[in-house]
Amino acid sequence: MGVKTMLPNYELGFYALVVTCAVVYSGSGIFEASRDSMNRKAFRDGIKPGWHYFGRKMDVADFEWVMWFTSFRNVIIFALSGHVLFAKICSMTVPQHRAVMYMIYGALAVLGSMGLVYLMIILSHCLVLYSVALAKQKWLCYLAGFCCLASFKVEPFGSWQSGFVTGAFDLQDVLFYGGSTFTIMRGMSFALESSEKKEGIYSIFDLLKYNFYLPFFFFGPVMTFDQFHAQVSTRDLRRKDDEMKNIRVNALLHVGAIVAVDIFFHFFYILTLPSDLKFVTRLSDWSLAGLAYSNLVYDWVKAAVMFGVINTIARLDHLDPPQPPKCITMLYIFAETHFDRGINDWLCKYVYDHIGENHDNVLKELLASATTFAVTTLWLGPCEIVYIWSALNCFGLNFELWVQKFFQLGFFAKLEAKMSGAMSRRIRAAFGAVNFWAIVLYNVPALNSLDFALLVTKRLLVTGFPVSTLSIWFITYCGVQLIKERERVLAIEEEEKGDKAKVE
Repeated sequence: MGVKTMLPNYELGFYALVVTCAVVYSGSGIFEASRDSMNRKAFRDGIKPGWHYFGRKMDVADFEWVMWFTSFRNVIIFALSGHVLFAKICSMTVPQHRAVMYMIYGALAVLGSMGLVYLMIILSHCLVLYSVALAKQKWLCYLAGFCCLASFKVEPFGSWQSGFVTGAFDLQDVLFYGGSTFTIMRGMSFALESSEKKEGIYSIFDLLKYNFYLPFFFFGPVMTFDQFHAQVSTRDLRRKDDEMKNIRVNALLHVGAIVAVDIFFHFFYILTLPSDLKFVTRLSDWSLAGLAYSNLVYDWVKAAVMFGVINTIARLDHLDPPQPPKCITMLYIFAETHFDRGINDWLCKYVYDHIGENHDNVLKELLASATTFAVTTLWLGPCEIVYIWSALNCFGLNFELWVQKFFQLGFFAKLEAKMSGAMSRRIRAAFGAVNFWAIVLYNVPALNSLDFALLVTKRLLVTGFPVSTLSIWFITYCGVQLIKERERVLAIEEEEKGDKAKVE
């Protein structure tokens, strides 16, 4: 049934009230657990001194977040601020050569931060992928690209290459593997786009300009080569209406998100609590469910902040980068679940859509999703927990299609046609609520631990049945209905914009 089906306002109000009360109740349980466990010896490494005047310590279990905003903060601010100033000067003086200037600044920043040997390693991989692109054979581009990626993600090749980089500092490993693997993904995009170019081939300098754009180099997102090349080559650098205002608003929102996460970590130890299974077993089913869900929300916030800051800088450079990930709170469909929209766009264009085509055929979809998650496994680094995460999410993606195909059979299609739009929406939301928790439980192993994920699953489906299971399912159903209402409003707004554009 259509997404524009409307429910009564009193029903939506009831759903909002239920979800609000459930979040407050679950949050209070996590807050009490955090307060009571603040001085536990088992949490000594994950909780450090914080706001003494509030009597609170801080959850510092996330290594990346702590490094970004402590020892590595000044380096990030210095490098990106330098890029912004450098880019502004270039766009004002030599807009036709700004891509070359970005490349020079980016290469010098990589050289200064990681050393000459690392720069040579990156350049050697770029040269390999450029050489392969000359053959204009897609299969060869895939083969060379995945072999290069495996050389960083499969032992002993990864350690062998990282061994050439001398010295040691915080986040060196993160920068090494981040810059290396993103380089390979960009190089593959360049090679695949070059193989489709009807006449000639892009130059090696096009690849270097693409790869050494500093805001994207170490942490992404990946913008496919065709998009980057088209946007960075334009000489018309005029801003859209209210573009600078939107950039400033987004920048303030990201600063606000950083402050909010810092406050949150002083009162809710969502990352450290699951590390002690003996302690979390004493939590209520509601608190345990909230803890699992909070881990996904935090990971989304972290990705949104990181990509949001980078995207803000890219927009100042007159680029239109991939959007930040869709909030996990707004998801109940596996096909929309991704924390890096750049990688998702890359995978969809070169792997998933290429094999799955229109995604209606069950066998093609199975092959496309299995291949996509195989590439993702190589991208993340093959290990047991990544294998489990990939298998679960691959199954979830395909199971969605199987269920959809099953309910499209004649009997169910006729049955739904006889229902009102509101009733069809309610039934679909009930299935969406199950899918919502499948997304949560399938992603918790990668974000926290497999043991914690198994504990949450057992408590929600076995020991908590039927009271906790059904009550949490109903609350999630209420949340999915609120998501559907937002989708309905957005669909109407998009339609009105389309009608207005046609009139104009």
